[in-house]
Amino acid sequence: MRIAVLGAVQAWHDNGRPIHLGGPRHREVLGRLVAAQGRMVTTDTLVDDLWADPPAGAVGALRTFVAALRRAIEPDRPPRTPARVLVTQGTGYLLRLPREAVDVHRFRDALAAARRSPDKAAGLGETLALWDGPAYADLPDSPWVRQQRLQLEELRLQSVELRAEALLTSGESTGLVAELGGHVAEHPWREPAWGLLARALHRDGRQAEALDTLRRARTMLVEQLGLDPSPQMQRLETDILNRSPDLEPPGEQAPSSPNAKRTRLGPRTTVEVARTLALAGGDALVVSRRDRLAAIAAAERTGDVTLTARVISAYDVPAIWSRADDPAQSRAVVAAAERTLLQVGPDGPADLRARLLATIANESRSADATGTALENAHTAARAAEALARDLKDPALLAFALNGVFLQSFTRPGLAAQRDAIGAEILTLSSHQALPAFEILGHLVRLQAASAFGDLTTATEHAEAAETLATTHESPLVPVLTAWFRARVTAARSAEPGGPTAAMAAAAYRAADNDLAAAGMPGLHRGLLPLALLGLRLLHHRPAPTDPTLDWGPYLPWAAPLILLAQDQAEEARDALSAAPEPPGDHMQEALWSLTAHAAAILNQPETATRAATALRTAQTEHAGAASGMLTLGPVEHYLTEAEACTRQRHS
Repeated sequence: MRIAVLGAVQAWHDNGRPIHLGGPRHREVLGRLVAAQGRMVTTDTLVDDLWADPPAGAVGALRTFVAALRRAIEPDRPPRTPARVLVTQGTGYLLRLPREAVDVHRFRDALAAARRSPDKAAGLGETLALWDGPAYADLPDSPWVRQQRLQLEELRLQSVELRAEALLTSGESTGLVAELGGHVAEHPWREPAWGLLARALHRDGRQAEALDTLRRARTMLVEQLGLDPSPQMQRLETDILNRSPDLEPPGEQAPSSPNAKRTRLGPRTTVEVARTLALAGGDALVVSRRDRLAAIAAAERTGDVTLTARVISAYDVPAIWSRADDPAQSRAVVAAAERTLLQVGPDGPADLRARLLATIANESRSADATGTALENAHTAARAAEALARDLKDPALLAFALNGVFLQSFTRPGLAAQRDAIGAEILTLSSHQALPAFEILGHLVRLQAASAFGDLTTATEHAEAAETLATTHESPLVPVLTAWFRARVTAARSAEPGGPTAAMAAAAYRAADNDLAAAGMPGLHRGLLPLALLGLRLLHHRPAPTDPTLDWGPYLPWAAPLILLAQDQAEEARDALSAAPEPPGDHMQEALWSLTAHAAAILNQPETATRAATALRTAQTEHAGAASGMLTLGPVEHYLTEAEACTRQRHS
């Protein structure tokens, strides 16, 4: 039998006789199994996909649909013999058919083959002829149908463009101007289509129209999306102006124009400016976040998946902190990236998928995401890294590794792992002239060295980051390194002959003043009180009780010690009991150490046991120092306190 879903859902016997599939639900069951590409679909999934609110008899109805489809598909199958096409497997069903028997599978396979071997792309016209309207055209607009339509329509458009590219390269471009003109008119947001149309016009000897086409594309992208044309489009305009031989088929190279001027399309636009503003900090950083969301919303309204993916992932600004400055904005970006990734689909361009995955990993900060969202972010980080390595794209790999770094706080004691990530980012960025990521690499390694108490190495990375920041105008870097230098002063204030605790507190406060104006509330809020608490613990003094201090997200773990400093032991026990498990972020070792310290003072062995279990993997590190901004002293000290409290319970 044959099945078609690139249009209405239809089927035919091998002799060409149409198969009557039954009503809409029957066709939807068949279509859903086609979409699974030979994999089993569970009964529960089929029920959920067929009904938004499944009725009590949904499973029975599904079995009725399956039985009717089997009778239609295999009318001559003897009773009580196993089905050969619509097969029961485990807890669900699957279609057992050769891929060439299903139009959508033939289409996917032909596109995959054309991507692997560009010489096959010119033959995609026959495969594109399989389309007879939107995919699954006669099925209801349920979520799985919408997802399939979006994915397949994107693949269809890519096929049109891949075929046109192949025809232009081979010189068989007759009729392409009209074909691509209609394609651009129907899908005006597809930047590759504009470039192909310009090349086809140039091939027809219509250079002025080709240049006008590129300028219209630039105007639309800049004015309506704030997005600068891609480097490929910019090179294309230069090549057309120069009558570059590269635009001609082999053997037909035209002489280049000696008087042509080499130009670059377009001014700096919204996405590029947003990236620059983010690196500037302060109010500019806040503006950049707002502009980014606006650009994403505008891109999504165009309905162009490729363009939307490009806009979402264009904001490849390095990130050093595991807590978002605007969690709601980050969640909105992640949601847009996930929607777009779903539309791009597993067969979509690897570079787009890698950038969307890296965006998800970078925006799902470990201190803000929980449960499934955090698991998805970890998976996205590793998937983006794998794709970037396969593509051998250093800039993309640096961006992906930033996401891996931000997802590397799954438990205490992973400073060595982060140091390795920072070292690779440094190697990539220094060889490929990626200064923003080179700064990131130094800051990551600064944090790792700080975690191990290696202040000499950490200082070297701080100085290197500051030098790069001066050259490349990154004013946020000295704000961060000022905190590191205050952390050094605090550590040395506990040594004989070192600076005083008052000097360390003053250094923290001075660094905090600069950070307050940097536009990074996710980093700033609660940092100064936690640093001052760490300083007091280094000097064996009680927690600060100043009511004007804003402890921000760290209050649940500081509260027991604050209450103890106010002689409220019972309230301190209640606060310790109520404190949740610290989130997996830069401060997790610090917060577990506060928990261990309070548990030891209050003689709470169960809490002490939990804290000791968490801290053992970080025994060689310094509490809070993974931030590179403060320290509570060696983790080993707090681990020893917790273990002593635990032993008392068993003695």
